[in-house]
Amino acid sequence: MVDFIPPGGPPTGATMTTFRVAADNGMLEGPPGAPKSRTGGVAMPAINGAQLSGTGTIPLSARKATPLDLATVERRQHGAPKNQPPKQNRLFGLREAPTYRPTAEQFKDPVQYIQSIREEAQKYGIVKLVPPDSWNPPFAIDTERFHFRTRRQELNSVEGGTRANLNYLDQLAKFHKQHGHSLTRFPSVDKRPLDLYKLKKAVEKRGGFERVCKGKKWAEIGRDLGYSGKIMSSLSTSLKNSYQKWLHPYEEYLRVVKPGVQQMLEFEHGGPFTPSPAHSPMKKSLQGTPISHPTDSPAMRASVALNMSLQADSAAAAPTDLPRPAMQAGFTPVNTTGFTAVNAHPPQASTAQPATTSSFAAINVPNGVHREVLESRTSTPMRNGGSPMLSADNTPDLRPATIGLTPLSNGHQFHQLKRPLSQDPESSANDDADEASGRRSKRLKKDAAPTVAGSHMTQPRQSTPGRSFPRVRAADERPGDRCETCGTDSDPSNILLCDSCDAGYHGDCLDPPIRDIPAYDWHCPRCLVGTGEFGFEEGGVYSLKQFQERAQHFKQSHFANKMPFDPITNAPKPVTEDDVEREFWHSVGNVTETVEVEYGADIHSTTHGSGFPTIEKNPRDPYSTDPWNLNILPYAPDSLFRHIKSDISGMTVPWLYVGMVFSTFCWHAEDHYTYSANYQHFGATKTWYGVPAEDTDKFEQAMREAVPELFESQPDLLFQLVTLLTPEQLLKAGVRVYALDQRAGEFVITFPQAYHAGFNHGFNLNEAVNFAPSDWEPFGEHGVQRLQDYRRQPCFSHDELLLAAALRKDTTIKTAKWLGPAMERMRDRELRIRADFLEKHKAFREHTCKVDGSADAHALCQLDFLIDDTDIHEDELICTFCKSYGYLSRFYCRKTKKVLCLQHAGWFECCPEMPEAERYSGAQGQHMLVYRTTEDALRALVQKIVDKAGMPEAWELKMETLLAEGPRPQLKSLRALLNEGEKIDWELNGLQDLKDFVEKCQEVAEEAVLYTTRKQQARRKAERPGRGRPSKSAIAEADEKEREYRNADNIQKLLNQARDLGFDSPEIATLRERAESIAEFQTRARTALGNRATEDSVARVDELLEEGKGFNVDLPELETLDKVLQQLRWLQEVKEFKLKLAPTLEEVHELIKVGLELGFPKLLHPDMRVLEERRDLGEFWETKAKELMAVENVHYQQLDALSKQATSLPVTPETRAAVDAILKKQRDAQELIMSLYERSKNPDFSKRPKYLEVRNAIEGLNVLNSKPAGTIDLEKEQKRHEDWMRRGKKLFGKANAPLHILHAHMKQVDERNRSCFDLSDQPRMPVEPASREQSPAEGEEVDGSGSSRDVFCICRKPEAGMMIECELCHEWYHGKCLKIARGKVKEDDKYTCPICDYRVKIPRDATRPKLEDLQLWQDELPSLPFQPEEEETLESLIEHGTKFREYVAQYINPLMSSPDELTTQRFYLRKLEGAEILLSNEINFFRQELHKWAPVAPSPPPILEVSLSTRKPRPTKQQKLMNQLGITNPDDLPQHLRTKTHHFKRKEGDVPKPTGLQVATEQSHTPPGEPRRGYGDNDYFDSAPASTYNNSPTFATNAPLSFGGGSSIAPIDPGLFESSGPGPTSPMQDPFKSSGSGHEMFGEAMEMGGGQAEEALAVTEGNSYVD
Repeated sequence: MVDFIPPGGPPTGATMTTFRVAADNGMLEGPPGAPKSRTGGVAMPAINGAQLSGTGTIPLSARKATPLDLATVERRQHGAPKNQPPKQNRLFGLREAPTYRPTAEQFKDPVQYIQSIREEAQKYGIVKLVPPDSWNPPFAIDTERFHFRTRRQELNSVEGGTRANLNYLDQLAKFHKQHGHSLTRFPSVDKRPLDLYKLKKAVEKRGGFERVCKGKKWAEIGRDLGYSGKIMSSLSTSLKNSYQKWLHPYEEYLRVVKPGVQQMLEFEHGGPFTPSPAHSPMKKSLQGTPISHPTDSPAMRASVALNMSLQADSAAAAPTDLPRPAMQAGFTPVNTTGFTAVNAHPPQASTAQPATTSSFAAINVPNGVHREVLESRTSTPMRNGGSPMLSADNTPDLRPATIGLTPLSNGHQFHQLKRPLSQDPESSANDDADEASGRRSKRLKKDAAPTVAGSHMTQPRQSTPGRSFPRVRAADERPGDRCETCGTDSDPSNILLCDSCDAGYHGDCLDPPIRDIPAYDWHCPRCLVGTGEFGFEEGGVYSLKQFQERAQHFKQSHFANKMPFDPITNAPKPVTEDDVEREFWHSVGNVTETVEVEYGADIHSTTHGSGFPTIEKNPRDPYSTDPWNLNILPYAPDSLFRHIKSDISGMTVPWLYVGMVFSTFCWHAEDHYTYSANYQHFGATKTWYGVPAEDTDKFEQAMREAVPELFESQPDLLFQLVTLLTPEQLLKAGVRVYALDQRAGEFVITFPQAYHAGFNHGFNLNEAVNFAPSDWEPFGEHGVQRLQDYRRQPCFSHDELLLAAALRKDTTIKTAKWLGPAMERMRDRELRIRADFLEKHKAFREHTCKVDGSADAHALCQLDFLIDDTDIHEDELICTFCKSYGYLSRFYCRKTKKVLCLQHAGWFECCPEMPEAERYSGAQGQHMLVYRTTEDALRALVQKIVDKAGMPEAWELKMETLLAEGPRPQLKSLRALLNEGEKIDWELNGLQDLKDFVEKCQEVAEEAVLYTTRKQQARRKAERPGRGRPSKSAIAEADEKEREYRNADNIQKLLNQARDLGFDSPEIATLRERAESIAEFQTRARTALGNRATEDSVARVDELLEEGKGFNVDLPELETLDKVLQQLRWLQEVKEFKLKLAPTLEEVHELIKVGLELGFPKLLHPDMRVLEERRDLGEFWETKAKELMAVENVHYQQLDALSKQATSLPVTPETRAAVDAILKKQRDAQELIMSLYERSKNPDFSKRPKYLEVRNAIEGLNVLNSKPAGTIDLEKEQKRHEDWMRRGKKLFGKANAPLHILHAHMKQVDERNRSCFDLSDQPRMPVEPASREQSPAEGEEVDGSGSSRDVFCICRKPEAGMMIECELCHEWYHGKCLKIARGKVKEDDKYTCPICDYRVKIPRDATRPKLEDLQLWQDELPSLPFQPEEEETLESLIEHGTKFREYVAQYINPLMSSPDELTTQRFYLRKLEGAEILLSNEINFFRQELHKWAPVAPSPPPILEVSLSTRKPRPTKQQKLMNQLGITNPDDLPQHLRTKTHHFKRKEGDVPKPTGLQVATEQSHTPPGEPRRGYGDNDYFDSAPASTYNNSPTFATNAPLSFGGGSSIAPIDPGLFESSGPGPTSPMQDPFKSSGSGHEMFGEAMEMGGGQAEEALAVTEGNSYVD
């Protein structure tokens, strides 16, 4: 059959007037020179200029094109119409579905908002939702790189009735062509073409040909077909003849053959569909064995009957008899000479077969090239350019060989698509990307399957393995290689090929056999009956810009001549939405005119990108996480898809849809009956039609009644999304249909089980996704059952979703409410299926079974059984037969690797050679039963969820039970019930009332607690420290509450209030007991007060009073008891006081005070009189003791007598302690002084006391008002010792320093002398410091021990800091030792050291004493009264100096001196100058010798007798103040800063002090060439001499130091000015420690001259004397 099209073929999307007929030779004609292959086809070029597929195809993701200008399309708030009113008069009289406009607040939660409108909205199936104006997400797709492949849609093939009409005419033409008759056009009746399909339907409606003839209903049929105005008898005859000639033979053929073909298809699909509306010719289930005699099949019988009937001439046959034409003969065709169709082009020659009188080109194929489609599941991959296939319009088609389809054998399992899907390598790549990213598509991908008729799509129904009939082809077998009947390839020349499907049959294998090659086209019964398969073909690849241009061009050209002319605008009227809708349904129902459009549907957002911003690509865009973002919506908090472990493309991952005018989506319900949300990003209107879920059964029935032919061969037609039915037909069938128009920026929400369809008004782009709130679950369960009925694979396991939700730890009651019933249904279904299987399992052989626990694992049961909850790939869970998920249980065949659900386990022939009984019993160990969980575990899990869901009801039952137990329920139980209810996240009936009641009862109970356990809490809280001072009002309020709680009458009132409320609690019971105890106590208190007091009265009254106070209420008996008890206790205390040995005066005063308060008379009561007398004696003692301690010279004998009296008198402990302390200090001091003085006279010097011990003892006496005997003698000895120390200070030039500085300075001197007098430091040649040396060569000795190469300078220390080299001796010196500043030395400066040039003086911080003077000082030690702490250091100094002098004596020989010893002499002079004690003879010798052998100065050096300090004198405190204030005259000082002028009488023999500081005998140490500065400058306190190397004085005053020439300084006791030394060495130190500061002690001595005054100053200034 072919279609007439204009020459050159139409472009895609063209509108064509077509008339489909069969060519004379039964084959489509190709272009000239195209040889007909064995498979009967030629290659088809790319459609629309775009490659369909192949190895040379550029991946979509790598393509780049001109971006889409978004300003040219309607977008939200950019050109899209807003607030359009509902259309009042829609086509077909449809009502509009409602439009909702949520506020910004309502719009925040999509699931919650949709649930709020669900009750109303689900009545329409679909609704429109307009977001608030503030919501405007950006368009996130890169339009430059976005490319997609389209599907081609022929509108009149989409409509069910039109497609059934065309399919019927196609098969009718083949039937007549096979018998030599050409049906080239419709027969004409009343000058009009007769629609044979409508005629067939009209006859069929009235009971068939025989009944119409008998009933003479041809005229009625004519009126139904629209004929009128003609004689009815003539019309009836024409209709009867046409039917008898063209339709009756084919209908009789179908009556015989169709059952056999139907049976063959059902065998191919594994059995009939469960809910198939058509009667199945298979009378038995698939439990039987394969058909043993193929010749007995209905197909064979039909073939025999048909061939026999066709041997007779059809013209002479009776209407009711089967036609019997011979194969060579045939009935005469209408217009035997042929005719030319309207718009036909000139015939084209074919090399494969000669052209006949009528030649037509195929429809929709450029240049007349035909397409072929694989016709069945037994087809194999194409080769040699392609193989013929049966298309929907029955025009052969050739696919490119690079499509790469694989065969689908009868036993091959593959996943079913949600919708017909184009097959191309790019789509496969997209699916791979989904799988790689952890997603799975709801079109589950497997190896490519054969395409269905009329498309490149995968088969809409997968094959279910079943019988071995029809024969299964091998993977490398081509159609026609083997006989389809016997399955052999013998005698290939006798294999007859079907001209439609290329299936091969031996002539002998046909029944009846065919001996010769037929003279006409031959078609197998399957092709003549038809399979009804249909789908959309692939279109081109476009970018958005290209598709926009394509869509706009088509719309303009299509409506160019259809719109009426508007005289006002002088142009055609603009196309309205109503015009587009009317034209769409007109094109859909037009049989003779085909409109073809393209639709970019089901574009995966995972590979092409989403129109919404995504977290992966736009993480900072707030819309990437917006709940209405379709990438986020499926996983909303209340969506059940959160429990699915992987993404499902098209369900949880959005798909994109790019439409043009008339592109359509056919009637369908969402997978698993889920909700769906569709958002239009931009573009023209999309019109939707929806059917509410309540009318689903009516809708499906209407579809089946409208096109029963399609449902007969395709019972699952509604799953294929390829069929439309006009809303008008549905309305007539009683189906409610609603419509709405979706525009840019609007959502359309479809509800569960709601069928919907629609079309586009122009170029637009939409995005859609599914979501599943909790109310969806029952629909989902029904949807899964429906998929199983039709043996279509679900997108996910419903049981897995429920189990995942149940296993979550955060399951709420809200979740449990929907999950509980679902889990119960799942449990019941699963346990029923398991029980049914086990019943059949045991029925074939009675035994104890390990599956149901009736036996152990080693029982006789042969069926392997395993409990395994491991997650495996979903392919391993899918039932081979019904395609459902065996998630909770499955049956596995080890031999064929097939998986079955328990409903079909054993019954299905997974291994056909094994009997059914053995499959059920598990014999031979080939089958295994796998449970995911045990039945007990499943029941427990379900019960857990059910219990969770029933918590609200259980709580309400508890409350009813508690209230029914008695009139006074316990508050604890009520409170526990309330706490339990508040934890339940559900609105509970009675919870608020219970809460109010419990709060009232709680208030009463808490108040009762305050009466029983209160302890002045309010008062203490108000007065708690750290909270600020409480206000008077707060204190008053607390007092008022306290008075209220202490009122005993309030207790009874509270008990009455609890009784009235009608509850009980431990608090109320305790309060009741308390009230009874108070009454009993009052009775006993009155009795006790009436009795006379006895010895044990205190204990009894005290016990009774404590009991009464424990009630915390005011009772008159308590006050009386308290007063009596206090009086008794006072009398007892006075009695004890009289017997006390050492009472205190305070105790007497307190007893007298308390007695007066208790009412005892002051003079009349004997105990009061005794206390008064004792008090007077104590106060007299206090007065006397304080007088004695206050005098300057304490009389210790009187004080000691007072201390003895205190043992019997009441005195204060402080005064008594002070007296005892004074006496103890006096005694301790006396003992210490006498001990020290006696030890100082010990002949053994080593046993004499240490000086520090004596000094601490003397200082401790300062706190005593008088000195013990012997103190004056000890002080004289101390002064004598300190005079020895002062002589030592003068030796070191530290005369003005405090005494303790002496030892510290001596330690420094000793430390430095150790380096300079080190005898291991031997003379050596000059060497470079380590920092200036080159790196030593390998193996070179770097130790330097013995050569002294590691020490330098006069200090004989290692290199440190800045070093400077003498240009004469080349020795290196420390800049610090010579007081040379780093910044003053330049690289080219030449320096002469003090050793080479004696004129260069060495800076010294202190005077260097001669070794001889130190020895003399040491000789005075035995005459000292105490052991000095300087003894060891002095001995060390003298020892090192003496040893060095003895060692260097060998070089002190003028006779042996020579120039050769110059280096040695310099070396030892350098050590001598660096030492801190003076060896004058040795220094003078070496200086003279050096000048002799290497003179530098013009004159020899002077003889050195002393070596004094170069530091300048330290200013006094007054001079510091003058310097700070900037004045020079002391009289100008402020009065409060002036010091007193002291006048001291000079003792006889004293020599006046010099008027100024003595000038050093040495010359200035200023280097040569520098100006000299006198000692009068105020740089004395600087640690370095004032020179160009370091000139930073601390004090800047020009006033010379002068202490007054006429001052006479008397000697001052040095002990007054000594600072405290180390820790105490005697018990006298702490008690007699002075607290006075140094400045207070020496404020009057600041003007004094001499060493003692300076010592006093130094004490106050710390240890700064030590440099």
